[in-house]
Amino acid sequence: MLVFGEDGQEKIGNAKVFIAGAGGLGSLVSMYLAAAGVGRIGIVDHDTVDTTNLNRQLLHWTADVGRLKTVSAREKLAEMNPMIEIDTVSEKIDENNVFELVRDYDLIVDAMDNFHARYLLNKAAVAGNVPLFHGAVHGFDGQVTTIIPKKTPCLRCIFPETLPEAIIPAIGATCGVIASVQATEVLKYLTGIGTLATNRLLIWDGLNTVMNEISLERNPKCRDCGDDSIE
Repeated sequence: MLVFGEDGQEKIGNAKVFIAGAGGLGSLVSMYLAAAGVGRIGIVDHDTVDTTNLNRQLLHWTADVGRLKTVSAREKLAEMNPMIEIDTVSEKIDENNVFELVRDYDLIVDAMDNFHARYLLNKAAVAGNVPLFHGAVHGFDGQVTTIIPKKTPCLRCIFPETLPEAIIPAIGATCGVIASVQATEVLKYLTGIGTLATNRLLIWDGLNTVMNEISLERNPKCRDCGDDSIE
């Protein structure tokens, strides 16, 4: 029996989802969405597989060390579900390519590890009126929110100032929790069922096994999605 019904599964099959990153979150989100039958998945990542990735980036195995993550990801996802289309781009997301990269997709999944790229994705999502599914991890902790441009706070509303860049350690299980929520949000959005994690930031505390949430409000003066910026 189909969880989403035939109509829901058809919507999933017709969907085009862009995943920014093929690391800890991106690996798992792409696996869940490929297994669910999302018709077209686009993955962008410029890195190669390192041995330090293997504890959490489950698309990549020991034999993949030194290979491009996009190549490794494409191979594994194609084996998981040969009926879907997988597009990969081995580039770093920057100001010059972000709008072109996401242009043909219905949804954007933020599986990045730095806020510079996240803010670029946020701008592209707002400009294209495309939902953005944010996720982030650190150690045993993680966070998730779903952003619907013009209706909910955007990422810049939630985090107005750029956070300092740092090496972010994370255990594989934390990536699994956050990626599961992100993938679930995508599937709920596509099928129109359930309640999305909009207007709230879900906070996962893995050490204490608690999921808290913070209520969010859109900032009408936000430089990315504020009333003046989207007129």
